[in-house]
Amino acid sequence: MADLTPEQEVLKEAYIKARGYWRPWTEGLLRFDPEFLQAYGRYAGYAAEKGPLSRKMCELIYVALDGSSTHLFRSGLALHLRLALQEGATAREIIDVFRLATLQGLDGCNVGIGILAEELARAGIQADHSELTKEQQALRDAYVAQFGDWPDFCEQWLRSDPGYFAVLLDLLADRPAGDGLDQRSQCLISLALNACFTALNPQGLRVQIKRALRLGIGQREIRQVLQMTAHLGVHACAIGVPVLMEALEGRPENTGEGSGDGGRE
Repeated sequence: MADLTPEQEVLKEAYIKARGYWRPWTEGLLRFDPEFLQAYGRYAGYAAEKGPLSRKMCELIYVALDGSSTHLFRSGLALHLRLALQEGATAREIIDVFRLATLQGLDGCNVGIGILAEELARAGIQADHSELTKEQQALRDAYVAQFGDWPDFCEQWLRSDPGYFAVLLDLLADRPAGDGLDQRSQCLISLALNACFTALNPQGLRVQIKRALRLGIGQREIRQVLQMTAHLGVHACAIGVPVLMEALEGRPENTGEGSGDGGRE
């Protein structure tokens, strides 16, 4: 492959400055569509340059998004995990990110239990409005003490299956801080997981934004997280451009004697 021109070298350096990495797909995009690469570099770099979150926090959010079971982009996960470590992230913090991504599996349950409650009501089946037992009240108090809210899905699970809610609460429970993520960082990562288009959960997103505001997280931080979640769209290029390059490299040369279809026009 030919060496980069001076103009391409300038674009490459600008992209690395904005995004902190250079990959085979960016190399290919630089050669095929440098204008788009330049535009994407400015766009994707905007949040990191203008937003208030630290570089470490940004990289941890990317680790969560790439490691999410709704995306599972291994090469991006490996890249941003290394960058997070370079920015001072601990192994425990990264494990906390994976733990929060694991909890994303609850989203379908929480949305579904609400829909079930609505359809039962339409079918004329009355919801349980009896007084909570002491055990149920203790579970409710424990949840509220930790999160400061009581979403509808919690009430629905607590009343319909208190045993499940008990193990759910244990799964959600705070772990000893140590060198792990603090509450604000956990909220920002959970916000990103709910906001990302690969698993968009408006109900969960609203819960996390409310929690963020209660924790004193500013509007600019929340907006920056929202901006960052859109970056996963470029993985169409991250996967597609190398495949295109491979296809072009393996394409038979046109000899002027017709193509492999027998010369059909």
